Amino acid sequence: MLDIKTFKSALEQLEEEKKIPKEKILDAIEQAMAAAYKKDYGKKGQIIRAKFDLETGQTDFFQIKIVVDESIVKKEEDTEEENIHHHENLKTNTKEYSLKKEGDERVHFNPEHHIMIDDAKKIKKGIELNDEIIFPLEAKDDYGRIAAQTAKQVIVQRIREAERTSIIDEYGTKEGEIIGGIVQKIERGNVYIDFNRATGILPTEEQIPGEYLQRGQRIRAYLYSVEDTPRGINLRLSRTHPKFIEKLFSIEAPEIQNGIVEIKSIAREAGARSKIAVSSNDEHIDPVGSCVGQKGTRVNTITGELGGEKIDIIPWSEDPKVFVSNSLSPAKVLSIEVNEKEHKAIVEVSDDQLSLAIGKGGQNVRLAAKLTGWRIDIKGNGKEVASTDGEKVEITEEKENTEENKKAEGPEVAEGKIKKPKTKKTKAD
Repeated sequence: MLDIKTFKSALEQLEEEKKIPKEKILDAIEQAMAAAYKKDYGKKGQIIRAKFDLETGQTDFFQIKIVVDESIVKKEEDTEEENIHHHENLKTNTKEYSLKKEGDERVHFNPEHHIMIDDAKKIKKGIELNDEIIFPLEAKDDYGRIAAQTAKQVIVQRIREAERTSIIDEYGTKEGEIIGGIVQKIERGNVYIDFNRATGILPTEEQIPGEYLQRGQRIRAYLYSVEDTPRGINLRLSRTHPKFIEKLFSIEAPEIQNGIVEIKSIAREAGARSKIAVSSNDEHIDPVGSCVGQKGTRVNTITGELGGEKIDIIPWSEDPKVFVSNSLSPAKVLSIEVNEKEHKAIVEVSDDQLSLAIGKGGQNVRLAAKLTGWRIDIKGNGKEVASTDGEKVEITEEKENTEENKKAEGPEVAEGKIKKPKTKKTKAD
């Protein structure tokens, strides 16, 4: 006999741990009981349903019949007539009846599955085509091994389906957000992250270069895709996606979360350097200062999350000259010419600013080009030394660092640099 109290407790536990509504679990049980009943006592074509009473533990069974007429089903006499016509067709080699048969979408009448509308109206008034007529069945308590196994498989399958739906509903709303979990395992370079009810995958190409992750470590990542696969729900994660930085700033800066400050564009080389362009919808709010925070607390928190990745925060401008000039921060621009047709900007800087403008390996000018969407050519003393075309950077000359260049090390901001604690000076990027 079923222990109702224990059964209810198990339902509540499943609902809490798996986030599956109690109604869906009961539906799975009813489908399983109906499947077991049909396996041992049903007939071919029967539709059997079960109704489980959670208070008493009793299960009632019903047979369902669909209301049909001649436009939906073919009776035995119709089938016999078809056979006669079919044989005549073979003798005369005509295709007339074959074509008619192909267009006939009626199904064969099954008395266990269907009930003609005239008979249904005798049972229930106002009945219409495709309605259901319900007939009670004798309750059974004794089921064979195969029927019990069938019931078990149905319950497991339905609960898995309900759990998948629940996970998709939960994490589907978090797509495009940052989520946190614990590193479960690292296999062939891919990091698997546990989120209690689901597992996230952080592929090698989505990991920050040089970042070392360990099993059991808590980690945050950007959820860019929720995939429903035959093997389960996969959460596709990234720590190199530009949106990861955007969401981190949204968490750290209330002005961004509230929409007062807006991130217009992001250019990122994960693990090395990023540039973000920001603007304010309130003239009294400084967009750069909002992102930097008091004494650089906000930007330094994000830099720490990204393993020391340098971040340049620049003010966005509708004026291409101003925007391109700002994008080359921390370098100071002497003059700039723009070619709207070719979407190209020619920038002139002083000799002592060349290495800053270009950056190590052309990184600064390359990121500036990504950020602004403009091709940038840099000149010093009237001579072109670097140019960009999309992501391609060609460097023909790079001046050695000056004292001013060395001071620019650390997270740079177009309006006021954040000074790092005094350490041994290294060559600036």
